[in-house]
Amino acid sequence: MLNHSNDPLLQAFIAGKSAHSLLLLQHFIEQYQQLGDVYLYPTKSMIGIGSGDTRIAWITQLGKNFIHVVFPFEHPYADNLCFQKIVQVPGDAHQFNHHFRMLLQEDINEEVLQFMRLSLQAWKP
Repeated sequence: MLNHSNDPLLQAFIAGKSAHSLLLLQHFIEQYQQLGDVYLYPTKSMIGIGSGDTRIAWITQLGKNFIHVVFPFEHPYADNLCFQKIVQVPGDAHQFNHHFRMLLQEDINEEVLQFMRLSLQAWKP
């Protein structure tokens, strides 16, 4: 999917990345696709994941051996084992960015899948 995309922004974002991080990215996207109808919205600095007309997550970094994903929620979900940090967006009392770092395919466990499902529902009108 990623390597076959004609989107120049997506190709620029993944260019030169390690095979491991591309494998993690592909696995993450496939897991989202199994949960619902999602699409990629690449920009110069990140890949947005959308559902309907809403962005439900952002892949902000492809490291040598990880991907970094941000999930926006209206409330902080502090009781978890999967997020590195939770940060309230300045000036917006209703968005808390939850930062997830994926190092292995197995990091997409039931807890992460629960938050991925929640992200699909969280911003629906």
